[in-house]
Amino acid sequence: MIDWNSSGLSILEVSHRSPEFEAVVLKTQLLVRELLRVPDDYSVLFLQGGASTQFSMIPLNFLKTKGTYLDTGYFALKAIKEAKHYGHVAVAATSADKNYSYIPDVNLTEPGGDYLHCTSNNTIEGTEIFHFPQTDIPLFCDMSSDIFSRMINVRDFDLIYAGAQKNMGPAGMTLVIVKDELLKQVNKALPSMSDYRVYRDNQSMFNTPPVFSIYVAMLNLLWLKDQGGVEGIEQMNMRKARVLYTEIDRNPLFQGSAAIAHRSRMNVTFTTVDPAHEKDFLDFAEARGFVGISGYRSVGGFRASLYNALPLESVQALTAVMYEFQRYKYPLSAEIKEAQLIN
Repeated sequence: MIDWNSSGLSILEVSHRSPEFEAVVLKTQLLVRELLRVPDDYSVLFLQGGASTQFSMIPLNFLKTKGTYLDTGYFALKAIKEAKHYGHVAVAATSADKNYSYIPDVNLTEPGGDYLHCTSNNTIEGTEIFHFPQTDIPLFCDMSSDIFSRMINVRDFDLIYAGAQKNMGPAGMTLVIVKDELLKQVNKALPSMSDYRVYRDNQSMFNTPPVFSIYVAMLNLLWLKDQGGVEGIEQMNMRKARVLYTEIDRNPLFQGSAAIAHRSRMNVTFTTVDPAHEKDFLDFAEARGFVGISGYRSVGGFRASLYNALPLESVQALTAVMYEFQRYKYPLSAEIKEAQLIN
């Protein structure tokens, strides 16, 4: 922070046009390529504005006749809303009928349009796509909340974007991985700051880049390599999720919010079986040092985010508190639950 690479300058002070910082950008790009096995015919870009800016950049660049979207929750709906400013939008499938508690099947019975957009992990609803749609049109994916948490085949997608703040680095930078062939098909004049080709041609430094976010992302990706890469962290993420979901399913006071087949490994959402116990559990957990497990304000309940940096010990501590809450606050709950099932 104070003396970067013995230069006498902070990373926040050094010129972003200097060869030294250009080397940081290049190294971060190479780490992304290595960890996700990005093919050579894809560009790796670092943009500003968060993933929400991509909600408008994508249709601005690629929507000609129709953009097709998979509606799986709050952020998918935001992407749909923004795209409607630029042209016709069709919803291929939605899980709104069950409060977005599952991932709907996609059946493109009509021409799919210019692209199909999906959201791989739904942070609020606690669902995650494990089998991506098969389609003949370009597939775009918002991977903001599960990028680098599991292995993907980049070739299955034409464009991937992700806000850095979950698994990559500090807020302020957005990763975009885009197929070069797709960019060749953009044939209209666009504002420079909304044109993917401009970022590609200028090595993500058309304007002042998010210097600190890129630098810390580089450090974080080096850390990820030390954990065994994406393959290694995926195994740990599966273990963390399994520990927490096992306790949710065992404990008679709690129930999962998402369909079992679509449960997110990153954002575990659950509720108390009796809504009257919700505040009681929050107070109980907070008294034992747990904060930040309240569900999103519009849905309530609880949400435990198990991003890469969260250690297994934190998950085990949460399950211990859930067990303690059931055993000592409501010791008869298991017997009552069993009796209800028998009756």
